[in-house]
Amino acid sequence: MANKEGEISLLTPYKMGKFELSHRVVLAPLTRQRCLGYVPQPHMILYYSQRTSKGGFLIAEATGVSDISQMSPEMPGIWTKEQVEGWKPIVDAVHAKGGVFFCQLIHVGRVLDTGPNGKSPVSSSNKKLAYQQQSPKKLTTQEIPLVVDDFRVAARNAIEAGFDGVEIHGAHGYLIDQFLKDEINDRTDEYGGSLENRCRFALEVVHAVVKEIGGDRVGIRLSPFADYSESGDSNPETLGLYMAESLNEFKILYCHMVEPRMKSVFEKVDCHDSLVPMRKAFKGTFISAGGYGREDGNKAVAENRTDLVAYGRLFLANPDLPKRFELNAPLNKYDRSTFYTHDPVVGYTDYPFLETTI
Repeated sequence: MANKEGEISLLTPYKMGKFELSHRVVLAPLTRQRCLGYVPQPHMILYYSQRTSKGGFLIAEATGVSDISQMSPEMPGIWTKEQVEGWKPIVDAVHAKGGVFFCQLIHVGRVLDTGPNGKSPVSSSNKKLAYQQQSPKKLTTQEIPLVVDDFRVAARNAIEAGFDGVEIHGAHGYLIDQFLKDEINDRTDEYGGSLENRCRFALEVVHAVVKEIGGDRVGIRLSPFADYSESGDSNPETLGLYMAESLNEFKILYCHMVEPRMKSVFEKVDCHDSLVPMRKAFKGTFISAGGYGREDGNKAVAENRTDLVAYGRLFLANPDLPKRFELNAPLNKYDRSTFYTHDPVVGYTDYPFLETTI
């Protein structure tokens, strides 16, 4: 993309559908475990507000669509009225500062050990993870539409809570990914075997959510190259390309993909694979995530390899990340030991802003 001399591409405006973004630095969805009984808490208002800039785009932490969709009660849900009410003041705070806010919808599938009241986790298969004692329940073809409907209702609830849209979590070894990836999906019905069949569930979820709230309010996150939670695929580029092309039919707002170099949650590796074929195939906004800093994020936008770049750990530790990028200011270091603690302040809202560090 052409830009003026000295201009930082990451900080140029971007029109994402009907949303006017002032820059391209996106808050990635980050599990924070600061909820109580799956209900968002008041201290989350400050956390998201701190990371909001006028015209900035934020994606909320993974939010469960049913009572067996989350790994712990410290993670939020959006399947009950109480949860919707809990989200409202958080969304209002982001909007008050001019931010655009999407809710990421998740079903973790087999990654859940045991659900509330002893309910079994569900998956595309009855294969359990290496560390688990019990096998998940393999969803039947009669049960799959019920899970699709959980996503639809959750999307409607997110709009009721005031979110601008939703991101469907189809990455990182969670339920949708458990259907997409051939390392897990060993089904022999219409949801398994061929690439088209393995992608059927994901696309049914997209279709249902689009029908409920409109494609202009829907995004999806995918990680074809990752093997989080034993969820690898034998031909990730073909999988990613097929999904990118198939999503065009639904005219969704964006596709958010995790870079091939992020093979596991915290491990960045050298690799020759690229998201460029998917970026070229998908007709909407393309968001890239995975180990980006200021310079390579800027380069990715400048070279038109992506439209927006999502930042996780850097945005956690630097609530004013776009401003720091603009000034090329030093960055706070993140403290991994406090990523998933339940403290309402420590490692959450106590990272300093630029004004207090210089």
